[in-house]
Amino acid sequence: MSSSSSRSLINRAVSFITARIRRNNRILQRYYSSASTQPLSEPQSSSSSESIHMTDSFVRIMKELQVDEDKEKMLRLSIEAGGCSGFQYNFTLDDKTNSDDRIFERDGVKLVVDKISYDFVKGSTVDYVEELIRSAF
Repeated sequence: MSSSSSRSLINRAVSFITARIRRNNRILQRYYSSASTQPLSEPQSSSSSESIHMTDSFVRIMKELQVDEDKEKMLRLSIEAGGCSGFQYNFTLDDKTNSDDRIFERDGVKLVVDKISYDFVKGSTVDYVEELIRSAF
């Protein structure tokens, strides 16, 4: 492959990736702007399709993670622009909640999802998987 055709391919890839990032940012900005105009108080979901389900494996590992903690930690699930499908899931341990958070609880384990991310993950199942080469939520 010649260097000019390599550069052309790289330029097309960069243009494509840049366009996807801009598109994802516009989508997230629309969600953020619509969320700021709607009231923050939403009733807790009672429908199973609007809930977030937690597997036994997830609950077990969260309880194990909390054994060594002096303060009870919750798993925070959030969505950010980026990643292969346009969005990226972020999982962090947190001990604080915000006014727009939704809290899901099972057997004393709490999962926290902000209002914007909730629209993308409602009806999902959070699991913890251990494989030979990795373990992940």
